[in-house]
Amino acid sequence: MKKILIYLVMPVFILLFAQCKKSEDPASAKKTGALVLKFEHFADNASLAFDTLHYVNAAGNTYEVSEIQWFVSDVVLTKADGSKVELDNNNFAHYIDTNLPETAIWKINNEVPAGEYAAITFVFGIKGEKNMPFMFTDPPKSDMLWPSNLGGEQGGYHYMKLNGFWRNSAGEREPFNFHLGVGQTRDADGKVTGFVQNWFESTLQGPVNIQANQTNTLGIRMNVEQWWEQPHVYDHNTIGGKIMQNQQAMQMGVENGRNVFSLVQHAEDPVL
Repeated sequence: MKKILIYLVMPVFILLFAQCKKSEDPASAKKTGALVLKFEHFADNASLAFDTLHYVNAAGNTYEVSEIQWFVSDVVLTKADGSKVELDNNNFAHYIDTNLPETAIWKINNEVPAGEYAAITFVFGIKGEKNMPFMFTDPPKSDMLWPSNLGGEQGGYHYMKLNGFWRNSAGEREPFNFHLGVGQTRDADGKVTGFVQNWFESTLQGPVNIQANQTNTLGIRMNVEQWWEQPHVYDHNTIGGKIMQNQQAMQMGVENGRNVFSLVQHAEDPVL
């Protein structure tokens, strides 16, 4: 009787063992790769040179850039069939600061399914429902706080501070603070009557190739001159150096901003 029982049970153990081996087979595992986003700042098709008054924008303003600080958030990869992969949900926003070179690199925490993607999309700034005051407690991110009277409860932080100088019509070197964030609507007396969400999505067409078992590096390039070129020619002499309370000027920045970014796929590096 014992022999019969052994003969009956043994095939079950063999089957279970085979199934465990199959599930542990590396060849059957889902293939993924690591992803690093590298943020670059260019002007006139070359790396941006800071603190040099020699660039000329479309309006004829000679200008220089001192620093750029900005947020990117809600990054998504999209396949040709429309399916999407959201990246780094636990750390939805990343801060870039040209004074802090290490912030130019964002190592995405989650592994990304390998394959070809048609595009990458990100939010310039932080969406209103997520852009809450005082969620960043330490500098330099906390220094990006947007004044509450200019943004309300969903205007927590600047999207970008782009600071520099231009040579004004009198030939003098004058500072500009090209700051983008939540705008305001105003009545005839200048009183704030409402707020305008100026964040926008930027979609950069691929293909984006994620190789399995590789660190895949994508360059997101800000072409600084485009902030002042298309579709609006932006003249510092007309608009002035500060725009945080000027929704019309910020709207020009938003619409020009859709032409600011480009995608560069760098060579893959082995995962260490």
